[in-house]
Amino acid sequence: MTEIASGNATPAKRRGRRPAGQDTRTALLDAAREAFARSGYEGATVRDIAARAGVDAAMVNHWFGGKEGLFGQAVLKLPFSPAELVRLILDGPEDELAERIVRTFLTRWDGAGGEIFTALVRSVAGHSEATGVLRDVFVRHIFGELVSKVAPDHADLRATLCATQMVGLGISRYVLAFEPLASAEVELLVTAIAPNLQRYLTGDLGDLGDG
Repeated sequence: MTEIASGNATPAKRRGRRPAGQDTRTALLDAAREAFARSGYEGATVRDIAARAGVDAAMVNHWFGGKEGLFGQAVLKLPFSPAELVRLILDGPEDELAERIVRTFLTRWDGAGGEIFTALVRSVAGHSEATGVLRDVFVRHIFGELVSKVAPDHADLRATLCATQMVGLGISRYVLAFEPLASAEVELLVTAIAPNLQRYLTGDLGDLGDG
């Protein structure tokens, strides 16, 4: 008769690929926080983070749009995934794109609590690494992606103008609390701001020469 072994041994940690679901996203966030804390932004690699999470490196792009987006949610704690946000905003008529941008941004930040935006601004102040990543998230991975689908010209300028509009709106509403903007209904701000934002996206920017 075979003797049953005692249960004193600790089971080996299970390795292998995780399913491509919400647990993958959570595992990547946990691994990224460790990696960025240990190695900094430049030192942490997508391959290392993915290996720690037990997933394929392609999952970083799938869930976060790249290392910048992952840093944005793991460290800067943005209340959205840039890649998911872009897909959501692009889903609809092009001439209503600015309306969806303003509505989505305000809804996400309001839902997360205005203090989250305030904490974000304060966290990047004086930290060039975090500031650079935040700039890349907004200018390259959100507005750069949006503008690339619709802009007739001057794509880089248009993306930057859109980013300054929305970041400025966030600072005015959540950090400085300018009234009546700070307590205004979302749809009122959509109506007021979207026409100018739409011009930044697809309209005539005037005579800019060859730039």
